[in-house]
Amino acid sequence: MFAIDHAATALLIKRRYHAVPMAPILISVQAMELAWVALNYLGVERTTTNSIVRSVADIHLAYMPYSHSVGSAIVAALAVWLIIEKGFRRPVLGRAIGLGILSHLILDLLTHGHDIVLWPGLASPRLGLGLYEAAPFAAFIVEFVYGVLCWGIYRGSRGLLALIVICNLANLSFFSAAIPGPESYLAGRPLLLVTVILVQIVVTLVFVGTLARRATFRPSANSALQLGRQISTGSAS
Repeated sequence: MFAIDHAATALLIKRRYHAVPMAPILISVQAMELAWVALNYLGVERTTTNSIVRSVADIHLAYMPYSHSVGSAIVAALAVWLIIEKGFRRPVLGRAIGLGILSHLILDLLTHGHDIVLWPGLASPRLGLGLYEAAPFAAFIVEFVYGVLCWGIYRGSRGLLALIVICNLANLSFFSAAIPGPESYLAGRPLLLVTVILVQIVVTLVFVGTLARRATFRPSANSALQLGRQISTGSAS
């Protein structure tokens, strides 16, 4: 899934754990991708392209067993959750960040080609529904609808909705060979692709974090009542 819709996942988590600051949630939903960027720059993981790039189907995440394997994502999510909850005694923060890390794997499994392994060192099976390879435009629809759905559940501002819509539409040429776009310059330049994705990650995280502050949601009546009881008994932190 592209950067804007991973960032939109932070809205769902923030909606569930509204007391947790947005910044660590945003970082958590892109932790796997940030690891992928670093490992590509270091030459540990590898991305390749066809000789001509017309859509995401011509881009191949050839080797990424450390940043995007099922096992590494689960281990990282559990480790961070336990360290924060048990070590720092911040259970809600730990759960939110652990869920954020795991969310990236789940969304990538829904859209990626068959490029996600179970564990580093295992060549097969290779998981992923394969939308990027077999039906890129269907992947675009899935991502667009998902991003808007995240906004709707969060009850965000119009500016936040505009950001999600514009960023998705800006990626449209990556999902259709019939629409020319900047992806044609990525052929044979995998590290340029990595840099483009890094820029997208940073930009979307910053703008989603900024615009999400204008959310219109409020805690439910039951939540407010429970908080009032906690305050009255002196149990609220």
